[in-house]
This record gives sequence, structure tokens and C-alpha cells, in this order.
Amino acid sequence: MSTVSPAARRAGALGGLALAACLTASPAVAAGTPAPGGSLGHAAVTGLDRYYRQHLGWGSCVKGPDDTTGRDLDKAGVQCADVIVPLDYADPRGRTITIAVSRLKATDTRHRIGAILLNNGGPGGAAVESPPHVRDAMKEVGPRYDIVGFDPRFVGRSTPLNCGLPVGTTWFSAGGSRAGFDGQVALQKGVADKCRAADASVLPHISTRNTARDMDVIRGALGERKISYLGYSYGTYLGTVYTQMFPGRYDRVVLDGAVAPGDYGPLLLRGTERENEQALSDWAAWAAGRNDAYGLGRTRSEVLATVDRVVAASARGPLSIGTAPDVFRIDDTQVPLLLFMGIADDTDTARALLGEQVSALVKAAGGQSAPLSPEFLGTLRFLLRGQDAPTGVQAAVICGDVAAPRDPERYWRDIENSRAAHPLFGPVSNNIGPCAFWDRPREEPTRVRRDAPVLIVAATGDPRTTYRSSVALHEQLPSSRLLTLEGANRHALYGEYGAACVDNEVNSCLATGNLPNRDRTCVKRPG
Repeated sequence: MSTVSPAARRAGALGGLALAACLTASPAVAAGTPAPGGSLGHAAVTGLDRYYRQHLGWGSCVKGPDDTTGRDLDKAGVQCADVIVPLDYADPRGRTITIAVSRLKATDTRHRIGAILLNNGGPGGAAVESPPHVRDAMKEVGPRYDIVGFDPRFVGRSTPLNCGLPVGTTWFSAGGSRAGFDGQVALQKGVADKCRAADASVLPHISTRNTARDMDVIRGALGERKISYLGYSYGTYLGTVYTQMFPGRYDRVVLDGAVAPGDYGPLLLRGTERENEQALSDWAAWAAGRNDAYGLGRTRSEVLATVDRVVAASARGPLSIGTAPDVFRIDDTQVPLLLFMGIADDTDTARALLGEQVSALVKAAGGQSAPLSPEFLGTLRFLLRGQDAPTGVQAAVICGDVAAPRDPERYWRDIENSRAAHPLFGPVSNNIGPCAFWDRPREEPTRVRRDAPVLIVAATGDPRTTYRSSVALHEQLPSSRLLTLEGANRHALYGEYGAACVDNEVNSCLATGNLPNRDRTCVKRPG
């Protein structure tokens, strides 16, 4: 959606909350022998062979005395390395950057299948820390894979970019007034200006297509003819792009919480309003059954009315929330974002966190101050102050992929037109972003022109990447199969949600390499 777990990162990825560890990796590779036949692909004729042939110096994941993540990875048997890639693939002899990778090697070497590459979404989500968690999710098939995490270019332990933004995300509401929208125009233009000032030379090369190229270099450096892939949220778009750019170089592909290429871009939240409204309504019914704990109302409608009162109060003037030294002033461009974040997961744990947050907002609307939970405090520090993690990479990827409309008045008209049907989330999904002020992308967006036999996993109530988007991708890839979980308002399922039916189907695909003979549907079990 500040959080550090892979599950939380995926749950909020497209809401602007995929965080990266603030650690910098240094090069640890040298020239080596050629990879097995076929792994170089087009490398030899494009000047990229030295990247595909590089020898990876696997070793400890610890980068410093405070690197708890590195120590945990070492304890789990994971090793880390850096892969050198060109900043600009059109100039392979020019500047280079490093991509941090981690590997949990197969232990069932007799039945080894190959390597599987991980992406947690975002864009801007790190995955170096993910192999142990994914090994657990894969159950019996896990020991048959080398499980490889990587931090995409300019994320986490890879060569970094930090725009030094005053906020941790660019996904806000336009608020209820023209003044609120004008403030958003200034904020988003400032984001673009700050990223340009931080390092304008790298911005044209931060894109999904270049990340896909990095993935293929990783495949070659690992010595794999083909590589399997598990991607969540934005990672499904990245996986789709890889299948289109590098046909024949992938093996088993799982795309969880898919976004169709036609839905991806600077306004990627447009079209999610209905799912978010339903998720909020379902959460309100849950909170109503726990009025003694949260005091938000005894019925669904009472809880929703409480939410409306909080939003209205924040529109009249910023709410002061928290206690010294962490006091935050939150207005109606920010309250909808907090609600949006909280409804991406319908588990009791996530719903309880949102209940606590809305209770704190109710108190703030009444002029009362109260201590905040560590989770809420961390979220506010990141979102509203940009603390605890580098900022700007997510915007750089999206803006580097797809051009956005430039005229602020176009956004304002769309916002105004959305209010009647979607008063809370319409001003979020239609709001202006930094891409309106970004330089145009170097390449055209990727379109699906080749079939790919992938497994698409989707929840019917996913409020981030809608079920409709997963269905659209499925239709574009005739050989794919769609694994549906009915009745869940949840973004990211496999290995995260506890849906045994989903996990078993995915693991069967990873074990056998065979997709189901038809689309499958699982049903969310009560509790």
C-alpha cells in the first residue's frame, strides 16, 4: 500500500504502496563462460553477450550491520549476487547498472525443474527477500526449483533512484473542491520536477520493457534456456511483457491479480471504482458486527455514514491525528487514499487495521487526539512524509511506459463527471498524476500480439486489478487458463490468502508444467 512484508506489498501494490528496502548493492560480477546453448538468444548479435555470459558471484546477502533482511536470508540458505545490465539497451557499451538477485537453490536436484523468477508488483516492489516465503507456498514442489528474487532496476538493493519526494506515493484524491485539485496539480508537477532533478539521465531508461530485458539477462546469467515466472499485480503486466518480447524463453508462468495491457497506464485505477465501493461496503458490514470494538455504527449503513462524515470533516479543514512528535494533518485528498488502501484485503487482520484507523479518524474529526498503532504510524510516515524508503521509482516506471494526457482541465472534467456515480473513489481514480508532467516514453506500450500458455489467478472482488482485467488478458491469450476465486475482495492470492484450492491448482501447474484442461473456479470458504 509503511509495511515490509511481501504480502502487504502485493496487497497494496497498485495503490502506490510497494516499498523497497533502502539498501544499495555494489557490483559483484565478472566475465565468465558462455551459458548453455540457446540461452544467449539474440545477445551475440546485439552486443549484449558479455551481459548474458557474466559470472555471478554468489555470497552473503548481508549488506551492513543493520541489514536484518540480509541476515534472515542468510539463515534461510539464500545467497545473493548482483547482475550487471546496461542502463540503455541501445547502447550496451555505455553506462551500466546493477540488479540485485537472490537465489534459494533446489534441494531435490534429482528432480530439479529449473529456476523461477519472482516479482511482487508495484511497480517498485522488491523481491530479493521473497524466495523463502515462496518456497513455503510451493510446498512439495518448492525444493525442485531454484527460486530467484530480484529487485528491478532502481529498486531496493539494485542501483538506486531516490527522488527525495515529500510524500511516499502519488496516488491521492483530488478532494471535493477546485482548490484541492489545484493543490494536486502543484504536488504532481513537483514530483516530476524532483525526479528530473534527482537524475534526469536515468529516467528515460526506467520502464517495464527494460525490466523485461533485465529479466532475460538474469535468465542467461543463470545459465537457463528457459525460466519460469511468478508475478503479482503489476508483476503480471511485467510477465506478460516478457512473454511478448522473449517468446520461447519462458517455461511455467503464473500471473496473480492480472492487469491487461490495455488497462495499464497512468490512469490504471480508472474502472476500479465499483469494486472498491463493494469492498468498502463489505468492510462496513464487518465493522458493524464489531461496534463494541470500533464504535463506528451497528449497521452497514451507519458505518458508511460515519465514513462520509469523516470525509466531509476533512474537506472543511485538515484533521489533526496522532500525538507529538508524530502529528499529521490529513485532508480530503488523503482520507480517501487511506480508505482505498485498507480495503485491498478482506481478511480479519486487515479489516481490523482499517477499523482502528477509521476510529482514529473519527476521533480526529471530533477534535480528539489519540496514540496511533505502529502500523498506522508507519503508513502515515511513508505516505505523507516519504520516510523510511526511497521515493519516485513507481512513478518513473509508469510514466516511462505510457504517456498521459497533459491538460489539467481534462482531469478536472473527468473528476467532476465521476462524482455523481462515484463520489468517494472517482476523484481518486481520475486524479492527475506526475505523468502529466513527465517526458514522453522512449518506446510504445507493449501490446499482446502472441499467445502465451500462462495461468491467470484472480479474485472476483479484487479492488486493485479488477476481475474484468484478468478476464480481458485471458481472452487475449487463448492458450491461458483462468483460475477464479469467487467471493473474495482480495488482491494477490497464491501463497498469501490461505485459499487451499487456489494454492493447490498453482502448485500442480508448477509441478507438472501442465495447465488445467479448462478454466477452474474456487469458492472462498467462510472464515
